[in-house]
This record gives sequence, structure tokens and C-alpha cells, in this order.
Amino acid sequence: MTGIYLSCAFLISGLLLFNRNRALKNMLVIAFVLLQIGFTIYEYLHINTIELTYFTADSLGVLLLITLCIISIPAFYHSYVYLGTKQDNPKHTAIYFAAMIALLTSISAAYLSNHIAVTWIFVELTTLSASALIYHRRNNRSLEGTWKYVFVCAISITLVFIGILFLSFSLPKAGTDDLSFSNLLNKARELNAFWLRLAFIFIFTGFTAKLGLVPMYTAGIDAKDKAPSPAGALLSSVLMNVGFVGIFRSYIVTVNSSIHQWASHVIIIAALLSIFVATVYMTKVKNIKRMFAYSSIEHAGIIMLGLAAGGVGNYAAILHIVLHSFIKSSLFFQQGQIYRIYQSKSIYDAGNYFKYNVTGSIVMLLAFFFATAMPPSGLFISEFMIFRSLFESNYLWILIVVMFLLTIIIWSFGKNIFKLLFTPAVDFKEEGVKKINPFESLSQFILLGLVVYLGLIPPQQFVTLIQETIKNIPH
Repeated sequence: MTGIYLSCAFLISGLLLFNRNRALKNMLVIAFVLLQIGFTIYEYLHINTIELTYFTADSLGVLLLITLCIISIPAFYHSYVYLGTKQDNPKHTAIYFAAMIALLTSISAAYLSNHIAVTWIFVELTTLSASALIYHRRNNRSLEGTWKYVFVCAISITLVFIGILFLSFSLPKAGTDDLSFSNLLNKARELNAFWLRLAFIFIFTGFTAKLGLVPMYTAGIDAKDKAPSPAGALLSSVLMNVGFVGIFRSYIVTVNSSIHQWASHVIIIAALLSIFVATVYMTKVKNIKRMFAYSSIEHAGIIMLGLAAGGVGNYAAILHIVLHSFIKSSLFFQQGQIYRIYQSKSIYDAGNYFKYNVTGSIVMLLAFFFATAMPPSGLFISEFMIFRSLFESNYLWILIVVMFLLTIIIWSFGKNIFKLLFTPAVDFKEEGVKKINPFESLSQFILLGLVVYLGLIPPQQFVTLIQETIKNIPH
């Protein structure tokens, strides 16, 4: 099925690239959505089945594939809304949808890849397709955001490649040359520790560009800011998860080797620095989309702390990344409506949002509470578990520092959100304010509803997928 999916998806992307007929474009987009849904269902029903040698629908891949499928449907809907508000060049529209489909296909393949070199290939494809989305507006700012993203991601993918080379140097001692994740896990204790350390450092650093973690977090900030809001939603959720997959599967190998504690300390340092960086910028940033982007860095840090702390934190880390995907995509979808009203991304130019878009304002208020892990947000559950794991692992000083930094972030985030919602906008002309259809906020209510449902009363199938994902992490 994976071969059929990849062939059909890339074919649809190619046809969209050269198509200029609106009716055919709509048919091709619908065909891809149906293909994505069918592929996701198939992989869930055939979990742990090896396909094309290099792909396995393991529990983590299936879980994130379901998350992608759920988010991609409103992403296409809001893309139509976004493009419908502009007199867009048919060629540019074609490139936009072709790039979005190529991005989602590459992400799906990266989720299911059971070989680090194959993962590397599809991660590189996500960079190329995402850059076309970032450059969609074709102005100087989008050009700047695109080349910065490509430049940083090119460095990051080079680092991953070097890490793969070092990883291959660790294999002869184990008597193998197979770089599949399953083989690496089985041979973890026999791998050369020196080369494994070097490999993990380079692979981890390289994948931080996608995850949005220190040191290469800068790749995503400008990208999410300059990309259209529906594309920004994908970059801050399902593409971010690609970075997590690369790091998680590499970390699984190291925790079953002799360098377990060392690898955990590397992750903890990067996570703490990420939360600190997010705190500093959140207190200063006034660009709404960049504020959301820095919030993602904070959550990436929290996720990695849970992973490194172990125990219940492992479960919480997987739960957190799924719920964060739904929340952050909701915020970016709503940002598209905010921009249409104020024609600006600056918090200084916005205000009194309740007056102009009641349903959108409710979304923003709920999303703020959910993103900052306040009940009934499912993130309250995952963050509580992560804090508990830090305490139980004797990382009390880290827990205190993190809670202090998160307090500052909540204050900074809340100050801007409440200004947007309730404070009158300065020099804002109400004449000709665009009316937003309340139906456009439905997708965000559904996504936020999933955050409550999966956090507070998760179905057994969801819990089982998470438990299967973390079963190879020593407790």
C-alpha cells in the first residue's frame, strides 16, 4: 500500500503543478484527501507490517499519521478560503497545492520509514516542498524567510548525514551493516560507544531544525511567519513532528546502549535552553505568528524533558506532541481570520477582536487556555505527568526552573492575547471590515475538542498506541 500511496500522491502533486483548470484542481485535491484517509486507515489496520523493505507502520508512525490526516483536511479547506480572498495567479495556486500535497506525502513517508537513510531522504523532500509554500506570496519578506529556511535546513540535513556516517562506523563491532531502526535497536548494546555518541550528537542537532529545538530552532520561526496561515499550521504541527520522529527513534537506540544517561543529559540541556529562548522572545515579540512559533519552541522543550526524564514522562511526551499539534494548528488557522480583519500580524494593529469576530475570539481564548496547559486542556494532563517524572527522577532544580520560565511565558502570551481580544485597536478604521463566516471556526472547535477528549478520556486504542510506542524505553 505504501508504494501505491507514494506513486499516486506524487502523481497528483505533479498533475496539480501543471494544471490550470479549476475543476480538475478541485478533483485532484479531493482525490488526494481520500487517498490520505484510505492510506491512514489501511496502515492502522496493518500495524507493524513491513512494506517495500524500508517502511513499517509502527505505533508512533500510525499515531502521527492519524494526526496528520485530521489536520490536513482543515488545512486544505482554509487554503481554499485563503486563496479565495486574493486574486491569485493560477500558476501560483497550482504550485501551492502541489507543494502542500508533496509536503504531506513526504511527511507521511518519513513517519513510516524504518531506515534512517530513507528518513533522511524524505526529510529533505519536506524542506523543498515547504520552501515553495513559504515563498507563496512572492515578496521580499517571503523570499527572505524562504532562503533562511532552506539555508538552515540544508545545514541541518548535512549534520544528519554526517551522523548517519558516524552511525555506520559503529556497526562493524556489532557485526552488521544494516541501518534500519529495528536492527540498530537489537544491536544497541554491541555498537561502538564512541561512534554512537558522535552519531547521536549530529543526528539530534540536525533534526532540531524540524522539531524547533535549540540549537537550530531558527529555521522554523521565519518560515511560520512568512508562510500563509494554513501552511504555517502544517509547519508548526505535522512537520514539527517529523523532527520528533527522527530524534525519538535515534534516542531509542541510545537508551538501550551504554550511553543512556549521557544522551538524556544532552536532551535535557537542549530542552532547557529551548524553554529559556522561548521565554526571552515571548516577552518581546509583538508579531502574532512569531509568538505562536516561539510557543512551539517552548512545547518542544517540554516534550523533550518528558522523554529524557523517563517513567511516566515518556507517555506524556507522546501525548503532548499529539495534543500540541491540534492546538497549534488551530491557532494558525485562526490567525488567517485575524489577518483578514486587521491586514496586519502586529499586536499593535489589532484589538477588540470580540467585536469583529465573536466565534473566532472564542477560539483564540480557548486556544490560549489550552496552549498554556490550563484545565480542561489535555496538555494539563501531559505537563503534570512530565513535571511528576522530573520530580521522580530527582530533577527538582530543573522542575523549579521550568515552572518559573513557564509562568513568564503564560504572562507574556496572555498579555498579547487579551490585548487582541479586548483592548480597542489604535487608529483602526472599522469601515469595510471583512465579515468572517462563523463556519470557518468550526474546524478549530473540533480540533480543540479533540484536545480535551484525548487528554481527559482517551480511547483505549489511543492509549495502546502510545504504550506500544514507548515499550522499548527502559524504565
